[in-house]
Amino acid sequence: MRVHELQTTLLPPKRMNNPFGYEPHPLCLLATEEVRREVIRHADWMAEVEQGKMLGVLVVETPGRHLGYLAAYSGQLCARSDWDFFVPAVFDYLQPDGHFKREEACISDINRRVREMENSLEMREAENALTQAQTAMVTEVEAYKNQMVAAKQRRDHIRQTSSEVDQESLLRESQFMKAELHRLKKRHQEKVAACSDQLRRLRQQTQALREERSRRSDALQKWLFSQFVMCNAQGEHRSLPDIFRDTPQGVPPSGAGECCAPRLLQYAYQHHLRPLCMAEFWWGQSPVGEVRHHGHYYPACRGKCLPILQFMLQGLDVDPAVAPIPQEATPAIIYEDEWLLVVNKPAGMLSVPGKVEAGSVWTFAREHCPEADGPLIVHRLDMATSGLMVLAKNKETHRLLQRQFLQREVSKTYMAVLDGKVGEGVAQKGVIRLPLRPDLNDRPRQMVDPVNGKKAVTEYEIVGTDTSGLSVVRLHPLTGRTHQLRVHCAHQQGLGCPILGDTLYGHPADRLYLHAARLSFTHPATGEQVSFYVDWQPK
Repeated sequence: MRVHELQTTLLPPKRMNNPFGYEPHPLCLLATEEVRREVIRHADWMAEVEQGKMLGVLVVETPGRHLGYLAAYSGQLCARSDWDFFVPAVFDYLQPDGHFKREEACISDINRRVREMENSLEMREAENALTQAQTAMVTEVEAYKNQMVAAKQRRDHIRQTSSEVDQESLLRESQFMKAELHRLKKRHQEKVAACSDQLRRLRQQTQALREERSRRSDALQKWLFSQFVMCNAQGEHRSLPDIFRDTPQGVPPSGAGECCAPRLLQYAYQHHLRPLCMAEFWWGQSPVGEVRHHGHYYPACRGKCLPILQFMLQGLDVDPAVAPIPQEATPAIIYEDEWLLVVNKPAGMLSVPGKVEAGSVWTFAREHCPEADGPLIVHRLDMATSGLMVLAKNKETHRLLQRQFLQREVSKTYMAVLDGKVGEGVAQKGVIRLPLRPDLNDRPRQMVDPVNGKKAVTEYEIVGTDTSGLSVVRLHPLTGRTHQLRVHCAHQQGLGCPILGDTLYGHPADRLYLHAARLSFTHPATGEQVSFYVDWQPK
């Protein structure tokens, strides 16, 4: 049974929530609890999901106008995509007698043959034979050249010391040795060429297998994506290649169509169920690079799911994503002179104008300083972040300030409220070093990546707790990576607790509780070290 009845007096929402930004509806919370209980009943499921798995629920209305819910997991569970409790995969390519598994077996066989050829005795002997032939050629040719030098020295000595010199004999000896060197080189070159040809034939056979493997893999991937034909509420159908054709990447990423949200909606449409609300939650250990906390709800990923869900949600009345944080006020001027301006940016305000009309620090500064001839904006804060920004009134001041930022000579201190207590074993103060890079499948999220990530360092101090029992921390970034403070707070190897109101790595709230409280730099005109501080009372 895939549709599970919900016994409740709770009323459904008036319209479908937006999977890319939402607060879980109470009906989704109720369904989630039932899914948790069901998973716990299966030891094999539990063993796998505890390693880390995204699960999802979709509350639906049946044709008989009863409330029910669907459950799903991303990817596979215990090597299957067709457990009765969960909705099936949009396309189950794991069937043992299906095209995918047969072709996968062929590709695996090619992989085996490639490995065998690369490590075969014949390949090693051919490589050794070529190396030995090349070494012998160098050694013997060099040795013979030394003989020729010694012979020339002897002939020159004879010419200088003997009155009766057989010049013709000496000339014939020289010519013979030169000809012999040519013959020696030719013999060795022929041997090296023969060894090279043998090795080349073996490598060409291996390369031909690699190319066949690549062709078959590409063809299989294209075939697989073509089998994912998605539905929407308007009764339309589109394949994944068609859906992703107009995206920047042009083709579906690996794993597209296998996340919870597409599976849930697909099953609902195919069985004439009306989607009401959905939620996805993480169970188990957090992935090494990503921010995922057990039991937390997360929006759908943007890299794989955004194009798919934009199509699948057509025909439904869907909420907008979580509303932007309301703009509190206009920036407050903290300091001003003839060269620069320091302001306190309110949460919800852009640093520079965006795609939609909204107030920005740049707009405010342009109106306040109409005579300014510089670019004004030296650095930025995220729209959701409040706090201090310095602006330049002329080009030279802008250049000098920006150089300080680029050379990391500007000191910044942030205050943040974390959504709970910091992780166990975290010291009262310390340094977080977690290299960051973009999550290519879920921009603008960032990932921790020790190999390919860029250096990101944050000093922190746990100040205490507020009246709600939430942690208050002081953060001092020594580098300026995208979302550095957010990830360093939320990641299990950092503080292990997201910033309150962080919709990317935590939970929505009335705002993001991150504030740039202190800003210190060298005044570009006077050369003095200046520091500005704005007290912040988050609650």
